[in-house]
Amino acid sequence: MNQTDEMVLFDLVKKGDEKAFETLFRCYYGNLCNFSSKITGSNEAAEEIVQDFFVKLWDKKHQINIDTSVKSYLFRSVKNLCLNFIKHNNIKEKFAKHAEVWNETTFDNNFVEVDLAEKIEESINSLPEKRREIFRLSREEGLKYKEIAEKLNLSIKTVEAQMGLAIKTLREKLKDYNTFLTLFFAFFQK
Repeated sequence: MNQTDEMVLFDLVKKGDEKAFETLFRCYYGNLCNFSSKITGSNEAAEEIVQDFFVKLWDKKHQINIDTSVKSYLFRSVKNLCLNFIKHNNIKEKFAKHAEVWNETTFDNNFVEVDLAEKIEESINSLPEKRREIFRLSREEGLKYKEIAEKLNLSIKTVEAQMGLAIKTLREKLKDYNTFLTLFFAFFQK
C-alpha cells in the first residue's frame, strides 16, 4: 500500500469507517506483531500490545493527526508502547528483586513482615476510592502520572495531588513500621 492510499484509508478511519479500519488492521497487524515481538521478546505480549494499540487508535481516531506516513505512525506508536511495556516490566522485576532482598535479610520476626503487608493493604484500602485507584495504577501497574491522568480523564496536577495525599496518609497510618516503610517508600519514589 503506498503512502497516498494509506492517508486516504486513514482519513476514512477518522470519519468512523469500520471497513477502512478493518483494512488497516489486516494490512498491518501481522507486521506490527512481529516488530513488537522482536522488541519485547514475547509473542503474547506483542499481540496484546498491538491489539491494545488498535483499540486506542479506534477510540482516539478523531484526535489523531498524522504528519508522516501512516505506516511510520503505526510502527512508531507500537515501538513506544513496547518500550513502556519493557519499562513497566523492569519496575515489576525491580520490586520482585527488592522483595527477595527483603526476604533474605535477617529480620528477627517474619510476623512483622506479614503484619506489615496486611497493614499496607488495609491502609491502601482505606483511601478514598479515586485516590486508591490512582495509587494502585501508579504503584502496582507502574503507570506514569500522565498515563493515569489520561486513563481516568483527570489533570496531571490532580493525579500528583492525590498521590501526595495517599503517600502522606499511608505514612501516617503505618508510622509504627518506620524501618520497613523507609524501604517501601524509597522504592516507589517517582
